[in-house]
Amino acid sequence: MAAAAHGHTTAAWTGVVISFVGFGVAGVAMILPSVLLVWVGLAVILAGGVVGKAMSLAGMGKQPSANVYKSAEEQLAAREARAAVAA
Repeated sequence: MAAAAHGHTTAAWTGVVISFVGFGVAGVAMILPSVLLVWVGLAVILAGGVVGKAMSLAGMGKQPSANVYKSAEEQLAAREARAAVAA
């Protein structure tokens, strides 16, 4: 997956950082017995997912790749089409 740059986008990093902060808040809230703070942490975690998805839909996520694996027939047809346009 690393070759496909999975998760290496502004949207992904932002969503993960926000969710990480939410996990930290919820974790601390469990040590300091605070039910309200646990719920705040869980809300921040959900907000991280929503923000990440919204940013992805706004164009800051992974863009469709032009380097898609194609069959040999599709590659040959694409080469012939480019050659016909160039001629």
